[in-house]
Amino acid sequence: MSLSLEKILIVEDEPIVRNLLTEILTRRKCIVRSAPTLAEAEALLSTDSFDMMLLDLRLPDGDGQRFLERVTAMPEHPLVVMITGYGTVESAVACMRAGAFDYVLKPFSPSQIDIILKKAQAYSQLLQVNRYLSNPEEAEDGGLVGRSPAMQRMRQMIERVAPTDATVLITGESGTGKEMIARELYRASQRRGHPFIKVNCAAISENLIESEFFGHERGAFTGATERREGRFELANQGTLLLDEVSEIPLNLQAKLLRVLQEREFERVGGNRTIKVNVRLLATSNRDLLSYVEKGEFRQDLYYRLNVFPIPVPALRERGDDLLILAEHFLKRCARKHGIKVNGFADSARAMLAGYRWPGNVREMQNTIERAVILTESGRPVTSAALGLPGDFSAFLPPAPPEPEILTAPTPVTVSARTVTDEAGGVLTIAILEKQAIQAALLQTKSNRTQAAALLGISIRTLRNKLQEYRTAGSPLEAELDSNES
Repeated sequence: MSLSLEKILIVEDEPIVRNLLTEILTRRKCIVRSAPTLAEAEALLSTDSFDMMLLDLRLPDGDGQRFLERVTAMPEHPLVVMITGYGTVESAVACMRAGAFDYVLKPFSPSQIDIILKKAQAYSQLLQVNRYLSNPEEAEDGGLVGRSPAMQRMRQMIERVAPTDATVLITGESGTGKEMIARELYRASQRRGHPFIKVNCAAISENLIESEFFGHERGAFTGATERREGRFELANQGTLLLDEVSEIPLNLQAKLLRVLQEREFERVGGNRTIKVNVRLLATSNRDLLSYVEKGEFRQDLYYRLNVFPIPVPALRERGDDLLILAEHFLKRCARKHGIKVNGFADSARAMLAGYRWPGNVREMQNTIERAVILTESGRPVTSAALGLPGDFSAFLPPAPPEPEILTAPTPVTVSARTVTDEAGGVLTIAILEKQAIQAALLQTKSNRTQAAALLGISIRTLRNKLQEYRTAGSPLEAELDSNES
């Protein structure tokens, strides 16, 4: 079963029925929650989201049909399957008119639940495809945002290979958006109206991965109480994504190679050959050639997967895309959390541009979402809200000139004598400014921090002035042996 039916809520007051459903669904690797009353079910729905709900028609504290009507009025509600007895079939049909997806009669068998799951899976997959195709911008996670040369090349590769059935190997560091590239290939392919099934090869234990790929027959191993279809069967006529393909065990790689070559396989414990028509995409954050050299990945499988390679660049290699992506995520996260954010402060922009982003696009998205939540409405996101490690002062824009005239606070005094030259003429403000800085440095023994405090200016303004004097070829004598702290 694909991951689009991960979480299921059972609302059933009979413990035997509730426990049987929990056992069946748990064996199908679903996350299961249960409630014996409508009140408890409502509490669960208010704090969590579910992909499907199995709802008894008659419950101690109310009518299941009325609860169904409230659930289906929610903006994003689960698929609802009614549980009913033989005497209430007409009511179950009425529930389907009211928005239920299906119904099951008590007593039922595990195979009947499997049939419902398969129908719900196909329907859920179709809804996802339609939603994705009708609003691709909503499905996009930001990886294709940008106009750097690297992104332009990648767009061209996607446009070229997407309409074909060629196997594509997408490589890149973790967090660069490899799965998003796979989804973009699917969206632009001829198979976009058929299933898109993903297998995370790194998340499945070695002793179960063959069953996940190819399915199994009843009794094939301990716990295999029912026949189960694998991911290749679920993806028939559609697209199968093998995420982190480098993690597939060596003993399974030969079987995978056969499927890629012959488009056929047998379920675990079975002898009937099953033919499939699947377009294969694969991703890896490893150097697969080095795995081949070490004998940890089959060379023939590597070449079979690497028909059309797409390398995804690291975020630090995408130049100006850094700030374009940051603005994209800022708008999205502000909209998501209902916070009006006034862009990025200069310090935050410097931090975004100077950070190396080892976690790439995923790290940036999470960092900006956290910063948006920490930022007060109407204020800009600051470097403190981003909270990234490192010194980013080199990426700050040059400071604008101070609008106000420097004053000389005590004990740097200005008298009529100090504002005139030997001929009695008035000195310019620039000369007076330079003299004031010279006096402050002499008094503080060239300590810039203390001198800036005496002058009533920032240390940054003082540094800029000293640099101006050095550039003009007339550095201050007191600055020659600077002892900045």
